[in-house]
Amino acid sequence: MKSVLATLAFVFGALMPAIAIAEPMYHEVQAELIKPRDGMGHVLAKLEKGETVRVAYLGGSITAANGWRVKTTQWLKQKYPDATIEEIHAAIGGTGSDLGVFRLGRDALRHKPDLLFVEFAVNDGGASPDRIWKAMEGIVRQTWAVDPETDICFVYTFRVNYEDPLRNGECPRAASAMEMLADHYGIPSVNFAKKIVELESDGKLVFKSDQPEEGKIHFSKDGVHPLDAGHEIYTEVLADAIEQMAIDAQPVDHKAKLKTAFVNDHWQAAKMVPISTDMLSGDWKALPEDAQLARRFGNRMGQIYEATEPGSKLTFRFRGSSAKLYDLLGPDGGQVIITVDGKTREKLVPRFDSYSTYHRIATLFLAGDVDPETVHEVTIEVHPDQPDRQPVAFRLKNPEEELKMPKYQGTKVRASQILVLGELVP
Repeated sequence: MKSVLATLAFVFGALMPAIAIAEPMYHEVQAELIKPRDGMGHVLAKLEKGETVRVAYLGGSITAANGWRVKTTQWLKQKYPDATIEEIHAAIGGTGSDLGVFRLGRDALRHKPDLLFVEFAVNDGGASPDRIWKAMEGIVRQTWAVDPETDICFVYTFRVNYEDPLRNGECPRAASAMEMLADHYGIPSVNFAKKIVELESDGKLVFKSDQPEEGKIHFSKDGVHPLDAGHEIYTEVLADAIEQMAIDAQPVDHKAKLKTAFVNDHWQAAKMVPISTDMLSGDWKALPEDAQLARRFGNRMGQIYEATEPGSKLTFRFRGSSAKLYDLLGPDGGQVIITVDGKTREKLVPRFDSYSTYHRIATLFLAGDVDPETVHEVTIEVHPDQPDRQPVAFRLKNPEEELKMPKYQGTKVRASQILVLGELVP
């Protein structure tokens, strides 16, 4: 039997052909609390039989928090005590479906989920419907190409500024785009945000406040990230949805749905490929497992390589339409020179920004809108000068002194994977 990773490699390397269709036209979609569509027949059958069920949660910081994800897993364990529920935490704060589609295989599919929740309606809020469709359809098609018995459910969380369309009975733009895709593939969806706005309209909830009002649910402090009461609402809505879908639940053949694509240029081919030592030249070192950054990010990133000296290079070749670097931003981050097909980008690209009082996962755009049939060569080189640290000064109590500290010195570049829409070429 093929290993899961071998299966993933096959799926991404030899994609299932799909019938070409006319490109969809975006429109606002009516907001409904629960849309069962084709339901979750496969996973509900396994739950009823008391089997082992793996539930994956792919999303951003709202899902990464110990909130609705943890509470939903607990509810499933209580609802189906004879089943063994295993949680797959596949959420990363501050990321959308445009990264989720690349990391899906590593963070979720290799763990063989029976159910995949996808939560990107907030972090995809600034993306165009076309971009959302490409990434979200890539997530759907990758999942069912690996295992057509994996059920998928879209969930839509709330943020301030989503209330106006919801009060008018419509989904915000990102959720509307996702609903159109969900209609095409028969994917159930649960609109947490609709419930939050209903409670606020009834005078029972406050969206955002530092001080809770007596008799009202205090949803959040920032208008985005729920407090415990907000996560409890999300969980209750989802539990009701699962119970509703459990009535007359029937497994559906998801494989047959792959015959017709929603958009012709979906990102099913998106993949994450580990950096190998033959791509590196100069002063690169593999961070050991016990290194602080490896302990913090290794679970998500895999082997992290670090370059500290100017002139160190990472070079690779790919055939496809785009490539990015999966790397870290941080207070000691350097800046890089990017060259694609012999053409050097005019501006240096810092691996540091106004949030870099700490290290966090990021992506570095390298090449896009290139001929997908041509082999392209990319080089990332560490520049000798560290970037300007002033963008982070407003976050510091004493920036003049703090920016002189060792924490903010260096030209370090750290990366682990190549995100490619296509394939790497040796």
